Amino acid sequence: MPTSLIEGHGRSTGLIDVLDRVLDKGLVVAGDIKVSLAEVELLTIRIRLLICSIDKAEQIGLDWWKYDPHLSPGNKQLSAEKEALKREIRALERRLARQSRGRSNSKVR
Repeated sequence: MPTSLIEGHGRSTGLIDVLDRVLDKGLVVAGDIKVSLAEVELLTIRIRLLICSIDKAEQIGLDWWKYDPHLSPGNKQLSAEKEALKREIRALERRLARQSRGRSNSKVR
């Protein structure tokens, strides 16, 4: 007679098998949400969800995360853009400080 511990282990193995199969083959969930008032469509939301492993996603050509600059931590282009923005902010701050000093000097006179 199996104990509850063995039964629980069997169920988790089944879950692991199902999860492994889903990640290997992929699973697509698709749906639409429509909001209408007096038969006039006001809003449509289309939801598409794909669950699969990274290897499977690359195999079917879904590797957008490789080229997204916000998801690639060592992206040189993003770092260069950040540095350019920092330099521009510093230049604007200096310019603003000069203008505010010029205004305060003109008020004193």
